[in-house]
Amino acid sequence: MNETRWPPHEIKLLMLDVDGTLTDGGLYFTGEGQAMKRFDVHDGLGLVRLQRAGVEVVLISADRSPIIRMRAQKLGIRAVIDGCQDKGQAVRMLLEERELKPSAALYMGDDITDLAAMAEAGNSAAPANALPTVREAADYVTTRGGGHGAVREVCDLVMTCLGKQ
Repeated sequence: MNETRWPPHEIKLLMLDVDGTLTDGGLYFTGEGQAMKRFDVHDGLGLVRLQRAGVEVVLISADRSPIIRMRAQKLGIRAVIDGCQDKGQAVRMLLEERELKPSAALYMGDDITDLAAMAEAGNSAAPANALPTVREAADYVTTRGGGHGAVREVCDLVMTCLGKQ
């Protein structure tokens, strides 16, 4: 349900699912079986700008892939939780460790494995091409798909609400 007052002005933590949210969800393989993922440079710049504005970014993925860590490093993202089977628990842990209220956190995901994390965070978003149940559960649904500017759209909205645009 897209609302003009979303997101709240107090976001301090953005948590992102990777596959299907930060990527297009496709899995690419070389002839040697090497996996590859596609990331959008516009999403990347949005995340860099958001961090410079004081919002911490954490990647949370069920996949355990060096690709995720390499992308995080390139973007200056220090916290990556990969191989995560309970994203809701990961969100609770992050909030507790950082002593944040759920209202200061935003989680963005696209699949049923993200629903528990979305429920734990005070704010949630989903890419336009997320599963219908995830879009219904989200506070905000982007106009763009995962890996194609959806994360940038959320970053820009948060920056506007922070008065940093």
